Parts: sequence; structure tokens; C-alpha cells
Amino acid sequence: MSFPVGFPTVTAVEDETRRPERLVGLATTTSGRPVPLAAERAVNPLHRLGRRERLSGWLFPLGVTLLAFGLRLVHLGTPNRFAFDETYYAKDAWSLLNNGYVQTYVKDVDGNAKNEINDDILAGHTHDVWTGDPSLAVHPDVGKWLIALGEKAFGMDPFGWRIASAVAGALMVLVICRLVRRMTGSTLLGCVAGTLLMLDGLHFVLSRLALLDIFLALFLLCAVACLVADRDWHRARLARRTASSGSWGPRILLRPWLLAAGVCFGLAIGTKWTALYPLAAFGVLCWLWSAGARRLLGIRWAVAKGALADGLPAFVHLVVVAALVYIATWGGWLAHVQQYEEHLSSTQYRQYTGQGHCAEDDDSFVATDLDENRKWPTATEKDASGIGEAWQSLRSLWYYHQDVYTFHTHFLNCSEHFYDSKPSSWLLVNRPVGVAVTNDIKPTAPGCDAPADSHCIKQVLLMPTPVLWWGGVLALMFAVLMWLGARDWRYGVAVVGALSTWLPWLQYDERPIFLFYAIAILPFTVIALTLTIGTLIGPSRLPSARRTAGVVVGGAFVILTLVNFAWFWPIFTNQMITHSEWLDRVWFSRWV
Repeated sequence: MSFPVGFPTVTAVEDETRRPERLVGLATTTSGRPVPLAAERAVNPLHRLGRRERLSGWLFPLGVTLLAFGLRLVHLGTPNRFAFDETYYAKDAWSLLNNGYVQTYVKDVDGNAKNEINDDILAGHTHDVWTGDPSLAVHPDVGKWLIALGEKAFGMDPFGWRIASAVAGALMVLVICRLVRRMTGSTLLGCVAGTLLMLDGLHFVLSRLALLDIFLALFLLCAVACLVADRDWHRARLARRTASSGSWGPRILLRPWLLAAGVCFGLAIGTKWTALYPLAAFGVLCWLWSAGARRLLGIRWAVAKGALADGLPAFVHLVVVAALVYIATWGGWLAHVQQYEEHLSSTQYRQYTGQGHCAEDDDSFVATDLDENRKWPTATEKDASGIGEAWQSLRSLWYYHQDVYTFHTHFLNCSEHFYDSKPSSWLLVNRPVGVAVTNDIKPTAPGCDAPADSHCIKQVLLMPTPVLWWGGVLALMFAVLMWLGARDWRYGVAVVGALSTWLPWLQYDERPIFLFYAIAILPFTVIALTLTIGTLIGPSRLPSARRTAGVVVGGAFVILTLVNFAWFWPIFTNQMITHSEWLDRVWFSRWV
């Protein structure tokens, strides 16, 4: 295990005079120190740090986290409207909170037909706004339940439905600080990672909107952090037990960190299904890590033996646990399954037989040859009881999932959206999303300093910090080289994470998808950037030309990211700026 910077140079075998018998035949490192035994190399050296270092390892990341949370609280309630898809998720969350499941909303509640329901809710009419019929929500409920917690605490208003996202964004900063610290042995590099994440515009704006993707990214990051912690825990446990085990090595059936990772993956999938891909990718990586640990400790045929000794328990910890957690997140749905069977068992998604075409007038999908007799089988069955009732409800949930899958894979293919973007261009910041805008504000309006012949504008733009993402592309390419060439497992976390959250979207590029879906890629891009900075600095703390150059390059990149973030701050936070100032921030025509 190698650490680029900030890690103590003392090893467990530095005293040659006291333990000469353990050093016979061992090679030396480039610094002349004896190579530690395999059992010692299997233990993360962070465990040998003193109380002071452990305390600073928490205090500094917490400081970065509080700063990130404070930034996200600035004018969190503005714009005072449903911004973009908040019109779905904030209202779905309010229905979950009050009804236990998502109901459809009435069109008017205040008696004034000129006002839409969104205006009525913003005016304070937040009760008796539902029809009583279930809504066919096309995403699971975990993220909406978290939004509902904020609405429960602060009310059904913009601040209330956005506060949970702000908390999630700040927690991501803390998690990545601690994760990178564990991977590098450096609290400094951990805080660098947290700072870079804090200064990304995409992460910042999503932390201030009631959308689901920030929760997806949080749970995925937590899952990966648990997997890395499990890697350390498992290797240390194997090292302690190897001497007394057979040719297969120790068999460890219960792995607490891996269990926690399964829970996090279940919550991630319960937010959006796209978390299935990183679950599969990191599941394979976890097996390879376990096999590598067994090989390090001298166990022959480690990959094959690890597939049975580690792979099967890991499958239970990750996949089985994630599946159970995912089903549990549908508790509200299952408790009201009769309403769904009555009202949604024969939608056009269930009746769809595979034939359809795109409408010429509005580019929507028109299903043809619908089978109007196709319903969920459970809708016409006699209600069961006991275990039979539970099985019947789970089958209804499965049919509901089939309908939602049909919606995603067929009924959106003909749709178009002004802000849709191709996944192949996400890492290059090709097409940001304008979630809220107020145009043509007159120069006489308060706060508008535009010339008399111009106007002002207020906008919230879902856009990454360009410097961070463009540098991240280079860092990810370097990560591939370091993982495959230098066999540095830490870079593998960045590569596997980025590819498993990005490549799957390429198969859906015919339907409208948006740049902010790439938020799940961001933490792994930040990890790649931070590891690259650590590699540039080098492992030694002694003054050297390499260390000086690495600090200058790494520090310059962080400062440039900060300046870039500050430059776009007005269009991240809905501030009033002149049209000329707005044009200065729209660097490319495709950003409009």
C-alpha cells in the first residue's frame, strides 16, 4: 500500500536491531528501509496514528463540510417557485408525507381557475390538494421521502423542499474528505477533495434543488466509502487469521462495512435505478480486492478460492441486502397496493404490445395495437391473506415496475427537450440546464444596473465548474494508466466509479437525458483529481523540486477552480446581473 503525501514514514519494521529474525531475506524500499512483512502491509497504516492525528482527521473535514453547508444555505429559498422538475418531486414528497403514497393533484384549490396548482401551493394552500388517486411515479421513493423530511420540518415552501438536498450535498463533502483520507493517508488531500467537490457548480446547484440526483450521488459515494473501509477491515482480519488457517485461508462470513455498503446501494437504487450499474461494477471490484489480499498473504489460486470464500458472502452482503432494503423502501406503496391495483393496473404502459410510432405534431410516442384487456393479474385475483397477501402485493409491485420500465424504454424515445444533451459530451460540459430564469428585467427595477437600452436577467443554471471537469477528464485518463500500468488500486476506484455511472447512459441517448445526471460521476472525478495531485507531490515530506512543483501545480488548480466557481456564482444563485454580465458567463452558444 502506497500513500502519496502526508503519511507518517515510520513503519512497523523500522527497528532492525530488535527484530533481526523477521528481516532475513527481505528486500529494501527505495529509501533503504526493509520491506514490511505481508501481514503488516495488509493493515492500513492509518490505524497506527496517534490521537492527535485522528482528531485532526475529523476536525478539518468537518470544517470544510460546514463551509460547504453554509454556502448552500445562502438564499436557499430563491427562486420562490417550483424550479424545473421540483414540480414533480417536491409535490410527490408532500403527498408521501401526508398520505403515505404519491397521489395526483387537483388542478385548482383556491377557486381561481387562472392560477395553477403550483401557484396555489406557493400561496399557502397546501392541504386538500389531492384527488385521492395514486400517481404513476416513474422513480422510487427514497429521495422523495428525504425531501419530505425537510417539508415536515420547515413547511411546504421552497426552503422546506430544498433543505434536504443542501444537507445531502454537505454530507457528500464530509464523506469524500474521509474517503480520500483513508485512501491516501493524508488529511490534507482529503480536504482538497472535499474542497473541489464543494466548488463544483453542478453539485452546488443540485444541493439547492429538490431533485433526486443529489441523493443518488450521496448514497453511491457512501457505498463506495464503505467498500474501501471494508477493504481495509477485511485485509487486516485476513492477516490476523492466516497463520492458523488452511490452504484456503480464513473464511470471514460477517463483514460489517460490506453490510453497510449493501444498505447504501439499496438506498441508492431506491432513489434511481441507475445505481444498479455501479453496484455490479463495484461488486466485481470487491471480489478482486479480496483475491488480491489472499494472494498477498501467500494463498495459492487466490482468485478462484476468493470467489467462493469471499465472493459468495459478498454477494449476500451487497446484492441480497440491497434488494431487501430496496423492497423495504416501497413500504408506503405496498401498504396502499389496493389503490394501485384499482387505478393503475391497466395503463397504456401495461397495455402496450410493442407497436407504436412518433406523433407528428408534438413528438410524443403513440402506442398502437393496445390490448385493453391487459391488466396486472393481481388486479383480478381474489385478495389473499397472511403470507399469500404479502406475495400478492410483491407481485403487484413487480408489475408496476414493468410498467415503469416500459415508460422509460419506449414512451420517452420520441420526446424532445430544449435542454437535453448527449451523454458522450457530459464530461466536456456541453449542454447545461436552465432550471429557472427571469428575463427582460427593466433597468428601472430595484438592483438592476443595466444601461437604459439594455436589461437585467436572473438565472439558475445547472452547470459544472468547467475548470474542474475539464481537468477531471485528464485526471481520469491518468487514472486509467495508473490503475492498469502502476497497478494502484486507488485509481481503480475512480475509474470503475466514473465508467459505471457514465457508460450505461450511452445506450439511452435517443431519449431526453440531461447533464445533471452526471452528478454521480463527479465524486470519482474528484477522487481522480486528488490522487493525481498527490502523485505529483510525491510520498516524501522532505523539500525537493518534485514536491515544490507538485504543490504549485495542485495548489494552482484548486485556486483556479475557486476563481471559476466564483465567476459563475451569480448564475448559480439566481442573482440579478446585467445582460452583458450574463453574456460574459455564457462562453459557448450551446450553453444557452
